[in-house]
Order: sequence, then structure tokens, then C-alpha cells
Amino acid sequence: MPPTARPRGRPREFDATKALDKAMEVFWKLGYEGASIAELTEAMGITAPSLYAAFGSKAELYRQALERYQADQGSFTARALDEEPTARGAMERVLRESAKHFPRRKQLAGCMVSAAVLTCAPENKPIAEHVAGLRAGALKRFEDCLRNGIAQGELPAETNATAMARYFGAVIQGMTVQAQDGASEAELLGIVEIAMQTWPAPRPAGTRGTTRGKAPVGGSA
Repeated sequence: MPPTARPRGRPREFDATKALDKAMEVFWKLGYEGASIAELTEAMGITAPSLYAAFGSKAELYRQALERYQADQGSFTARALDEEPTARGAMERVLRESAKHFPRRKQLAGCMVSAAVLTCAPENKPIAEHVAGLRAGALKRFEDCLRNGIAQGELPAETNATAMARYFGAVIQGMTVQAQDGASEAELLGIVEIAMQTWPAPRPAGTRGTTRGKAPVGGSA
């Protein structure tokens, strides 16, 4: 009796969301350049041809992994900015949520976007520019939040919202690095407390001119 021929058909399907989550963890741990196709496919449980068929390229897989991070584990930032009624409440919640989430397992500590692809080979420059654009987008959200605070009288009219947004962005990037070095939630919350002490006090109604003494962080030069 002749051997039974193996059935031909479509390759075994896989859960794209779960595979993307695994790829996200590999990229988060090793970085874009450090993550090899072999490491990605092993974690995702698929073959290299399946990876390319589903995602097109390693670069596109990374972009989708970043989107997945922002929509899932990194979504607390957007929620804080959308839900808090005041600029101060929103920014403080972003920092406190960061302190809570950043010290996860050491290999996945910090924000996946904040310290991603800061340096890279020339051929990977488009990826670096993409990640820089994500960081710029976050700064724009911070700036919009602060400008709203100015418009509502929560912050002095002369507050430099652009500089203040960059200040809080720098605090978050610094917290990412320190979390990767092993800083605890309590230690990161200490940074949050200091950072919020720089918040400019609203000017009393009817006062004009500049305040005396040292200008608060975020004030105009």
C-alpha cells in the first residue's frame, strides 16, 4: 500500500496579538538592533517566513510592537492626560503611574519608548526617527496639557509650556534609566515628589509684573 501523502494546505495559523506581545518583550529587553530574527521567531513561536508574511519586515514588526506597547502597558500616560481635570493632576498622575509601572521585572523596566534607539547604525536611521517622533508626540501632549492649564488660570500666564513639557519628559526619561538600573517604586516616587515641587504657583488675581526670587522651573526666561 503506497504511503499516504501528507495533506497540503495553508500553514498553521498563529495568534498575531500574542505573537506581537512576545516580540514586544524581546524588543523591550534587547532593543531594536539587539533583537535578532532568530530570537524574535523563537519567542513568537513562528518561523522566519511566517514573521515576514505576517509583518513584512523586522522594522514593521518593531513599529507594531511600539504601537502595542502604547495601547497596552504604556497606555496609562494617555489615560492620565485624558481623565484628569487639571494640568497639575494630569502631570503628577503621569509621574506617579510611571513610578509604579517602571520597576517591573528588571529586563522590562522603564518605558519602552523613552530610551529606545537613541543610537543606531546608519541603515536603521528611519527606525530611530520613528521612535523620536513618538517621543515628540508625547511632549506635544504634555505641552497641550500645560497650555490648557495656563488658559484655565492654573498656571501663570508667562509659563513656558514648551520648556516645562520638556522638563517633565526629561524626568520620565531619567526615571526609565534609573528603573533599568534597579531603582524601586519608592525611590522613583522620591523623584516625583521633587519634580512636583517645581510646579509654578498660580499668580493671585490682580497682581502684575514678575515675582521676586528664583523663577520656578518652567517659567519664561
